[in-house]
Amino acid sequence: MGIFGRKKRGRHAMADPGESWDPDIAEEPEEEPEPEPEATDGPFDIADAPEDGRPRIDLGSVRVPVPDGTQVQVEMDPQAGGVRAVHVVTAHGQVTVSAYAAPRSGGLWREVVGELTEQLRNDGAKVAPGQGEWGPELSALIGDVALRFVGVDGPRWMLRGVIAGPQSMAAEAPAVLRDIVRGTIVDRGDAPMPVRTPLPITLPEAVAEHIAQQQGQQ
Repeated sequence: MGIFGRKKRGRHAMADPGESWDPDIAEEPEEEPEPEPEATDGPFDIADAPEDGRPRIDLGSVRVPVPDGTQVQVEMDPQAGGVRAVHVVTAHGQVTVSAYAAPRSGGLWREVVGELTEQLRNDGAKVAPGQGEWGPELSALIGDVALRFVGVDGPRWMLRGVIAGPQSMAAEAPAVLRDIVRGTIVDRGDAPMPVRTPLPITLPEAVAEHIAQQQGQQ
């Protein structure tokens, strides 16, 4: 496991607080038409990647923003010997962004969010479905840990973002998550992949060397 940080340059480095949510509300969504998702400027396919100078960590299939005052944490898979996930640790919780192969027709996130809802409820979580700028979102509470999931269907890829943090930060966490997801760039590649296959993660050379040194010391 490796952790790398970016120093905070100002008091307002984090995104503005988002709306609050109540994990104790009815778990079933109300029977009413779903609002149309609002237009958004991101996340971006590699073909449309902006040259905005925003600091991002290049993980091969995804380039994830690293806001001021946050740290990057690498989770290794000891059995497979590779990278299991890369997290951006913020003051409001741990953000994880993952990309998957998806059909050209889109719509994968709507399937995944339904399966995720069932899985969380089976695990005893309090679940509150909702709508956001990209479509369905999901809030959940497991013990004292608050979770917020968002997903975006792109061209032959699906991006999923989740923030996990203390319940006391649940009101501010969604805005932090959306800001990171909105600024993410996805590089799907041209290779054929089965739908739902996780896009491969590769670490920057300097990060990989640092982790190798840590593992050697252990």
